[in-house]
Amino acid sequence: MAWIAISTSAVLMMWVLAGLASLKAARTARTPQGAIGWVVFLLSAPLVALPLYLFFGQRRFSRYRATRREAERVLNALRVYSDLHTQDRDQLAANQAPFERLAGYPVCRGNGFELLKNGSEIADAIIESIDAAEDYVLVHFYIVRNDKIGQRFKTALLDARARGVAVWFMTDAVGSHGLSNRYREALEAAGVNQVDPSTRPGPKHRFHLNFRNHRKTVIVDGRVGFTGGMNIGDEYMGRDPAFGAWRDTQVRLTGPVVQQLQLGYAEDWFWLTEDPILDLLTWDCAPVEGTGKPALVVETGPGDSTINGSMLYFSAISAARSRIWLASPYFVPDQDVVAALKNAAMRGVDVRILLPETADHYAPWLAAYAYFDDLREVGVKIYRYQAGFVHQKVFVVDDTIAAVGTMNLDNRSFRLNFESMALCFDAETAEQVAQMLDEDMASSMLLETDLDAQPVTIRFGAPVARLLAPIL
Repeated sequence: MAWIAISTSAVLMMWVLAGLASLKAARTARTPQGAIGWVVFLLSAPLVALPLYLFFGQRRFSRYRATRREAERVLNALRVYSDLHTQDRDQLAANQAPFERLAGYPVCRGNGFELLKNGSEIADAIIESIDAAEDYVLVHFYIVRNDKIGQRFKTALLDARARGVAVWFMTDAVGSHGLSNRYREALEAAGVNQVDPSTRPGPKHRFHLNFRNHRKTVIVDGRVGFTGGMNIGDEYMGRDPAFGAWRDTQVRLTGPVVQQLQLGYAEDWFWLTEDPILDLLTWDCAPVEGTGKPALVVETGPGDSTINGSMLYFSAISAARSRIWLASPYFVPDQDVVAALKNAAMRGVDVRILLPETADHYAPWLAAYAYFDDLREVGVKIYRYQAGFVHQKVFVVDDTIAAVGTMNLDNRSFRLNFESMALCFDAETAEQVAQMLDEDMASSMLLETDLDAQPVTIRFGAPVARLLAPIL
């Protein structure tokens, strides 16, 4: 009889927990559909739903908001500094107001915005800048591997330390779960500042999928910054036969906009370590002379009060008058972005989306097919890249805005990941990005097959995979 009492108590406790989780889901879910889905799932199948809710249902991140308040002093100073270099609104063809609202500071003038394409060019530029560092290097990558490029990168950091350069090194606990202790120990022995994976807040293993820091950031002396799609791994150098040539894009930033990227890094470091580094960094970066461009860094994450990732893409698509071209390895957007894309196409805007033909993560690759028919019906063009694997996260609006960064066109990037996008409000840069994407589309096939005519695995699998869209 004792086991019956224990079982009854366990069942009652499970239902109580399911009820409490349902109340929390109803209060905190981003959308009514999400709230209804979690409540029904939790109350109808609590044994399965409760552990899934613990992994996937947590969307709020109040602790990071507290961290941001710790950086408010520098943020206010940065706003004042940015005001000194603010771009005159009348000189920009695009309305930068929504992007400034998302970023928290104004578009600043006098920046370098240099496109870097593919592994060797990107790696060479980053390592060259590290080799030239005089004061400090800030590093964060979602993935760092102990392979050929990983060893080269580590050597550059160790050489910097040997010259007396301070180095801060972060990785994501999920993305870099396979990075060896020996790699980290070599950095620690050289005096590199690191985050201890065993004590960091947030996800500690690959099964805790939410709240990934998906940013890829390198900052040298507060004056040169890099962000974009590439991580540190041999596959990004095109050395994985499963993917072949790896198509990626990074941007090399100079000028005052680097300070914006640096503030995001300092916030991330403080969140993970509670170790303030703001006063150890350089916060005065002179504008680039002559050819400086207006630019802005928008950093988003689950600590935002609104869904800033989705709002960034929505704002860019809504701003388009003649074209909006986007490249992403994944396409599982929310309904707001889908509606914006369809509306743009219906307004006569040239809407093109560049995606890989090859899958590296099958579920989001499959789910994307469930969106294509509706988009193609109103004139959106879907290009499938054939010359390897395309991993860049890039968009261009008319001849007014170009963006390079880490944010994919999916719900995970919009809502769950920490992401960075560097925007340039400049016709010359927009044309450079458009030309780059045009070359990529020349190596692609225009999708012309409806879902009903796709192979059976795609035809039936895509609608099922789309059910997982909130976490893909």
